[in-house]
This record gives sequence, structure tokens and C-alpha cells, in this order.
Amino acid sequence: MTEPVPPRVRINFLPGVKQGWHGPSEADLEAAAQAALRAGDEGHAEGAELSVTLLPAEAMRALNRDYHGVDDVTDVLAFRLGEDPLLGDIYICPAIAEVSAGELGLDPGEEILRLVIHGVLHLLGHDHPDDEARYASPMFELQERLLARLLAEFRGRA
Repeated sequence: MTEPVPPRVRINFLPGVKQGWHGPSEADLEAAAQAALRAGDEGHAEGAELSVTLLPAEAMRALNRDYHGVDDVTDVLAFRLGEDPLLGDIYICPAIAEVSAGELGLDPGEEILRLVIHGVLHLLGHDHPDDEARYASPMFELQERLLARLLAEFRGRA
């Protein structure tokens, strides 16, 4: 019997993001991805390889334009590159996350963790409506449960 291959998560910062970074640590970003992988696991977590890249607004806008045909910046994009094992890339724009967090009265670091979880759930096949109904969707409910557990775990270790 072979040992299960644990998932691997790489955290990347593009130039212009790491300098002055006050968001979650790389370990916390990885923990968010791992938590979403475990919770959404339908055999996808074993051997999974994911990258989470934090990038400036201009780079996020270019990705959104080139891959979705939308010439606007967004907070998170997820691209599934393979299924067995799961391979995927998640891109997060901290500048947009910070604006969204401010508008909603949320902690910007917490919002970035939420986006990591959100991206992983998309890679696992979860989806949500594009309108206001998204906030009541099963995916968003799972996302918020996972985030609450993760934040409680972080508080417990402090």
C-alpha cells in the first residue's frame, strides 16, 4: 500500500505586491488553501498541486481580459489545469481585496484568506450565481464556514 501524496500549495508574490505586504503570512495563505482542499475533497486533495499568486491590479486586469474577455480588474481568478491529481492556479489582487474589504467593513487580510478559499472551491468544481444570489449559494455558505473555522484555529494558536 502506498502512502497518500499530500497536496502542495505554492504561494507567489509578483513584483509590486510583496514590498510593504501587511496581509496574511505565506503559511496562513497555504493553510487557507489546504483547509478548502480538505473540505471539498472528493478524491482531489491527494497529490494536488496548486499555486496562489498575488499580483498587482494591472496584471489581474490583463489576465481577466485575456482569459475571460472582460477588460476590468477583479479580485480572484481560478484556472483548473488538470483533474487527476488536481492542478490549478489561483490569482488574487490584494489591491481589489482591500477596496472590497473597506466597502464591506471587513479586515483586508481576512478578505484575502476568503479569496484563497473561494479560488480553491472553484477549482474543486463549486460555482455560484453571478448576481446577489451568490451570497446565499451553497458555495458561499461553505466558503464562510471554512473561513470561520480557519480564523478560530488562528486565534487558538495566538
